[in-house]
Amino acid sequence: MNKGWNLPEPSVYRQWKLPMVEVFETVEGEGTAAGWPTVFVRVFHCNLRCSWCDTPYSYAPAQPEYEATVGEIAAEAHRYASHRICFTGGEPLMHREKSAALLEALACPEKIEDVHIETNGAIDLTPFDALRRERPWGEKVRFIMDWKLPRSKEESRMLVDNFNCLTQRDEVKLVIADEQDFRAAVDVINRHYQRGQILFSPVFETLPPRTLVEWVLAEPLPHVRVNLQLHKFIWDPAERGV
Repeated sequence: MNKGWNLPEPSVYRQWKLPMVEVFETVEGEGTAAGWPTVFVRVFHCNLRCSWCDTPYSYAPAQPEYEATVGEIAAEAHRYASHRICFTGGEPLMHREKSAALLEALACPEKIEDVHIETNGAIDLTPFDALRRERPWGEKVRFIMDWKLPRSKEESRMLVDNFNCLTQRDEVKLVIADEQDFRAAVDVINRHYQRGQILFSPVFETLPPRTLVEWVLAEPLPHVRVNLQLHKFIWDPAERGV
């Protein structure tokens, strides 16, 4: 496994370019930060093709909306008033050193209190975890690892060793489409979970939230938090940039 990224000086890496989808301000829609004003930084490309993906415009055959340098992306994110950033995609960490450079550029300013990374469980977190442990801004950075279950059709791509990188500040999200997914989620937690908040999320308009709540209570799973996508109740589920 990789042990860490050796980034050049900021004057160098801030000129690196990444393919982008959008940067916008809204409220965080899910997880432990739900409801907080947050800037979303959405990069293009994903290494998975989940059956229920709600952002297919963030990977091929769609095209990036634009390209921008690390410095330009960070400047756009920091112009908003929000003190929180969601680094997302697609899969935001698949650009390797470029992803690490953008993470550092986003997290550095003093006004930024929290940068949470929506990552899919199929990217090795080790070098990114090493970076946040050695940098002074690392305490601001959290992983939200979206572990894939059978109905996603990407379960086989998950990297179990990623659980070793998670701390109590991180989150493990499992998106559940049916009872098979629920049983698989319980098995994953029982076998691999070590630290962090566990989130069980129903696939929107596929699994009724009430049903998921009933399963969680019946199991019982007192350490699991049922996680709804707030933004899909506030806006049209297909609306972008919200």
